Amino acid sequence: MKTVFLVDDSATILLSISNILAKAGYATEKAANAEDALKKFAAGVKVDLLITDLNMPGKNGIELIREVRKLPAYKFLPILFLTTESQQAKKLEAKAAGASGWIVKPATADELLNTIKLVIR
Repeated sequence: MKTVFLVDDSATILLSISNILAKAGYATEKAANAEDALKKFAAGVKVDLLITDLNMPGKNGIELIREVRKLPAYKFLPILFLTTESQQAKKLEAKAAGASGWIVKPATADELLNTIKLVIR
């Protein structure tokens, strides 16, 4: 079973996405912000994909991606950027930080799962 790590400051988003993923056969790991996520990465959490929000208190999603990419064990981890922002500049900034792709909120369950299938092998 593949594990998806969700990082979002919205409890509603974490719950809804984890429910979609569970129904599709994925396990989930969750964090409410970048700092919590980085603690779990430092503890050696085993995941197959990271999905992070952009706008969160403290470090934002782009800063989280940069920090994760510095960790040798997660250098090649697929990372999807989940955001309400549809500006090309934000997408390019996320890609430059190391994001594998992005999903614009609100995404349907099918859009989410199809995008995940593209990045998890």
